[in-house]
Amino acid sequence: MPYRATVANNPNVWCVHNNTLTSELVDGDFIAIGWDQIGDLTHISTWEDLKDRLAEGYPDARPRAVAQWAGNLWRFEQDIQVGDIVIAPFRPDSTLNLGVVTGDYRFDPDAPTFRHRRSVEWRRIGLSRTVFSQGALYEIGSLLTVSQVRRNAAEFITAITTGQTDVESITTAIEAASDDSDSVAEEPRASRIARHTRDFILEALHRRLSHQEFEVFTADLLRALGYQARVTRFSQDGGIDVIAHRDPLGVEPPQIKVQCKHQTSTIGSPEVQQLIGAQGVGELCVFVTLGSYSREALSIERQRTGLRLLSGEDIVDLVLEHYSALPEEWRTRIPLTPVLVVSDAADD
Repeated sequence: MPYRATVANNPNVWCVHNNTLTSELVDGDFIAIGWDQIGDLTHISTWEDLKDRLAEGYPDARPRAVAQWAGNLWRFEQDIQVGDIVIAPFRPDSTLNLGVVTGDYRFDPDAPTFRHRRSVEWRRIGLSRTVFSQGALYEIGSLLTVSQVRRNAAEFITAITTGQTDVESITTAIEAASDDSDSVAEEPRASRIARHTRDFILEALHRRLSHQEFEVFTADLLRALGYQARVTRFSQDGGIDVIAHRDPLGVEPPQIKVQCKHQTSTIGSPEVQQLIGAQGVGELCVFVTLGSYSREALSIERQRTGLRLLSGEDIVDLVLEHYSALPEEWRTRIPLTPVLVVSDAADD
């Protein structure tokens, strides 16, 4: 039996943002943060010493920034404990990786960057954000690099400890554990509002649409992009849900075949291969899902001419960019309005 890390009896839940390292974290089984210039934290015994070291290492930094950085480093070294649960947002596709902390703080001088590290056993990889409540997502959207999840911790603990493996069952277990919190006491700066909006769009497309409606939405989204598109109405369509093309009559090549998967789980290479099997000479293929893709599936996209894989985050990008061109039906079901918000760079 492979070793399986033990979750603490009353684990704390932490969110650690790393916008530079991506797959390296999962491949190497660790979490990491920066400020490498101050060196090994085990030689720093007090909060004031830590701030002094940061001020020396980053002389141009403002005192407020130094204090905030010190808080991140202190929590990472001192407060996170073995057996705690850690959430690592995966920036490339905006999914969440969840794991259990298995080791004490260490400084890796041989690492090229982000040398402050903790070992982690990853339990959930590429988990869709739609699994969690808006309150939980808002809380982990903190501007802090290392933050403790308090009000919605039960959701993430459930995601780690439930024996369920499929997304729908995990979602059901989490809903039972949720306290229905919709906000946390933090200022709604630009990045938090932007992430909340993206989560709302993804949630609306997942929860408010049936699979058939998602196919119609995909066709309408393609029309908003300037294509002619129609939903296939026959059963023996080889998995093709939408046909799109540039010319009004649809007789000029290339024809675009679109397969839709109204799900938030990870799409693997077999599903992508099935779509490729329906690709004729000179035709283009597009796979559309609200989830993400496995490495093997993305590898096929890189090697295959005329194939495009659109993830949930890609769909959200297109909705935001072409929202005004969508039919009123979708703008009613996904109500958005433009607004100016406080920049993340603004001083308190």
